[in-house]
Amino acid sequence: MKKIVLIRHAKSSWDNPWLNDHDRPLAERGIKAAPIMGKRLLKKGIKPDLILSSSAERAVATAKLIVEAMEASPEIIEIEPNLYHASPSVMMKYIHMQKDSKETIFLVGHNPGLNDLIDYLGEYIDNLPTAGVFCFNLLVDSWAEMQAKTVKKDFWDYPKNKKRS
Repeated sequence: MKKIVLIRHAKSSWDNPWLNDHDRPLAERGIKAAPIMGKRLLKKGIKPDLILSSSAERAVATAKLIVEAMEASPEIIEIEPNLYHASPSVMMKYIHMQKDSKETIFLVGHNPGLNDLIDYLGEYIDNLPTAGVFCFNLLVDSWAEMQAKTVKKDFWDYPKNKKRS
């Protein structure tokens, strides 16, 4: 069964408030949280075939830390500049373009776009926290057919979650 795992970048640093938003690095908290989430996904038996990442420094760093925690190859990360603060329609476009040989895809991006995509796909959460993950199972065999009626929520999780839904 195909899975799409939406991941909000980990907590970014505001040490330099004049730094261009695209270039903001991860904060210490984010550097710790991303591997935790990678290990939680691995514990659930979820390992990506592909990671699509926004080109923002904090998103790329999040993707790399997750891959490292999962002991996966960094070569599965594809950096896509158009995912930087992308709308749900842009994210869906990139998901629809993926090869059906990929069973599990992670998409590392930003809010409010990720929250809007979750809503578009028929679920609602108040806010996907930094380093939060939201996983959908596809009820179809083709990424091109992904839409609200062809997905089902699997789970969502975030670093401070004690319940682990």
